[in-house]
Amino acid sequence: MKIALYGQYYKDNTEDIIKQVLGVFNTYQPEVVFESNFYKVLLEKGIIQDTFETFTGHEGLDEGFTMFISIGGDGTMLRAATIVRNKNIPIVGINAGRLGFLATVQQENIETLLPLIFENKYKISPRTLLTVDYDNKSTDPDYLDYALNEITVSRKDTTSMITIDVSLNGDHLNSYWADGLIISTPTGSTGYSLSCGGPILTPEVNSLVITPIAPHNLNARPLVIPDDTEIELTVSSREEQHLISLDSRIESVNVETVLRIKKGNFKINLVEFPQEKFLDTLRKKLLWGEDKRN
Repeated sequence: MKIALYGQYYKDNTEDIIKQVLGVFNTYQPEVVFESNFYKVLLEKGIIQDTFETFTGHEGLDEGFTMFISIGGDGTMLRAATIVRNKNIPIVGINAGRLGFLATVQQENIETLLPLIFENKYKISPRTLLTVDYDNKSTDPDYLDYALNEITVSRKDTTSMITIDVSLNGDHLNSYWADGLIISTPTGSTGYSLSCGGPILTPEVNSLVITPIAPHNLNARPLVIPDDTEIELTVSSREEQHLISLDSRIESVNVETVLRIKKGNFKINLVEFPQEKFLDTLRKKLLWGEDKRN
């Protein structure tokens, strides 16, 4: 088994997590390859002394990799998805951050859950992506036009609202007066969309969510639509540009640009363990059941 190891350094717990992960690997003897920048940081911090092979970026991953392990928070998992892309390598998230809806393996469970990879006792959870296209989009080969969580349009250089005209499969839906608009996948429904009042979708649902950000129209509510819907957004503003974000990647786009958003043509495969199912994670992270009346 060949495993790619990627992560972010957190001074509070990264060292302990690495020691636990390598301890499991010592038992099962997989081939371990570190992401080059992460490996460099671990060497500088003196966290590892052994010599490991390294890989760099998406191009460094070949079909020989069985698993991709991400150490960090959900933001690290989103960056991991930009490395794996369409290679179909399953991603395991070890949570070194805070909430962790994507990075579901907690530090105290590493020695219990990681061995299940080698015993083939896990499930693959395919996650839908969103892509965006528009005129004058960057032609840089490093530009990534897809998102695992959400695609968001929002205002730039102004405190005034923007107007977002939305069409679904060519039919006009609404003109939102708001600070912005979120188009979310089921995976992203527990992220930015949730904080703006959007519904939670289970990962296997074939739907997307349109969630306005601080809408001026008080009757504007989140809307769930089929994930094969083609969405067109056009933003009007007092400024010449607005922002578009794909997960954590942000760029400026001229107003009146037609943004065409649809489901991606490949999926990201996340690993789900029997002890850490989505509903279990949801219940724990949102503290459902903590109210004794439940």
